[in-house]
Amino acid sequence: MALQAAQRYQSRTMKQKLVILLALTLSAWSPVFSAADTPETRRKEAERYLQVSPPKALFEDMADKMAATLPADQREQFKKVMTTQVDIAALSKAMVDAMVKNFTTEELKALADFYGSPVGKSAMQKFGAYMADIMPVVQAEIMKAAAKMSH
Repeated sequence: MALQAAQRYQSRTMKQKLVILLALTLSAWSPVFSAADTPETRRKEAERYLQVSPPKALFEDMADKMAATLPADQREQFKKVMTTQVDIAALSKAMVDAMVKNFTTEELKALADFYGSPVGKSAMQKFGAYMADIMPVVQAEIMKAAAKMSH
């Protein structure tokens, strides 16, 4: 009888220990599974995104591709102005602030992971050409809409 009571006590104590161990293990691993979504974690991931996708490189590539759509005698001047007169630090700060405001930590982490990957880097290298292709259409549509507003 005493042996059975001791075994039940040991079994109950062992179960309690296992439950506590499981709870501690899960709580220790929870940051790995989902980072807290705070302005600080968002800023960290936004800055990591800008490390893998630097605004200066993107802007220079976009200016280069857009210049190709201009008359030959205007290309170099356009590229020079776009790459020397744009405040990249101010642009980067605005980008980080807007990312922190509009995206979750998880979304920013996914963006940084993607654009840091080989396929993401490849896609980003094509982004300047993409913008150069659509910019004339965007500008034309904006001009058409503005013209309709004045009538």
